[in-house]
Amino acid sequence: MARASHTVLVVDDQASERERISGILSGAGWRVSTAGSASEALEKARAERPAIIFMDIVMPGKDGFEVLNELKNDIRTTA
Repeated sequence: MARASHTVLVVDDQASERERISGILSGAGWRVSTAGSASEALEKARAERPAIIFMDIVMPGKDGFEVLNELKNDIRTTA
């Protein structure tokens, strides 16, 4: 069953991990968007408003927890 209206954002600084997780999710019928950095993740989350975000914790620059806090405190990405 396709979930055309549901997008999942996969965030990881390692391309192989993004591809692996994306393949699993797209095979399950999700529309998948990917980001390779914290800044790209923030940009895509604000623009695409994904239903779910799968995010690596350890990334260069901002870590996953910092990105989560920014998303929680941004009116564009809450609710």
